[in-house]
Amino acid sequence: MFIAVGAGAMFMARDYPFGSALRMGPGYFPSVLGGLVIFGGVIVLIEGLVKPVHVGRTWSVRALIILPLATLAFGLLMENAGFVPAILLLSILASLASPEFHWKEQLILASGLTFGCVALFIWGLGLPYPLFAGH
Repeated sequence: MFIAVGAGAMFMARDYPFGSALRMGPGYFPSVLGGLVIFGGVIVLIEGLVKPVHVGRTWSVRALIILPLATLAFGLLMENAGFVPAILLLSILASLASPEFHWKEQLILASGLTFGCVALFIWGLGLPYPLFAGH
């Protein structure tokens, strides 16, 4: 997967001028980053071939149902309730996919994640998402 994503980034940047390290063109960053991702993928591939590990678990039907529903709920809440309720609910719903769900831990995690997302996306990047409905 890493190799394919890195190759895709490099392929998409192929028509952009590359430039140099001192005068980076628009193709510099995606090409270099794509190359680094490919390099990381090759390392993961080699490690997997050298010391294979048996994966004992199978697909989680619960996760296959809950995670898309959590994503859908996030999209609906972003439109109708705002950024904060959407992130809170997304975090809590997505964690229900795990058999090791604990309410107290999840509420702490959801609160921290929500604060971090508000700080990064709303305050830091200035994205125009309403924090709550009507604001």
